[in-house]
Amino acid sequence: MPQRSTTLMSPPIEGLLEGVDSKFTLVTLAARRARQINSYYNQLGEGMGAVAPPQVTSVSGKPLTIAFEEIAAGKAVYRRVDPADQAAAEAAGAAGSLPPTPSAGAHDSAAGDTPGAPDTPGA
Repeated sequence: MPQRSTTLMSPPIEGLLEGVDSKFTLVTLAARRARQINSYYNQLGEGMGAVAPPQVTSVSGKPLTIAFEEIAAGKAVYRRVDPADQAAAEAAGAAGSLPPTPSAGAHDSAAGDTPGAPDTPGA
């Protein structure tokens, strides 16, 4: 049995890679979720709840570490958009059947509405 090298990375990269299809997806997912967590901490005093709070309890205060812990726990997942569905949606938008735009005061608070964006269950 090969010896595993010890690393300072927790959770281990090997475990994180099991939840995504490639290391590039892992980097994208972790970076986007870390930005969301950072935005959440920056807007705490403003009372605007547009970004989902961290979904796991972490001893680290660093957004990227929290994002990795969420991925390891299965709280942040990646939804791959089917190119055929995306092309159909774009064709429908070009044909003039765009959905109504939200009012000036409304904010889109769902993390998974953007194609390829990380989904955070419970957000």
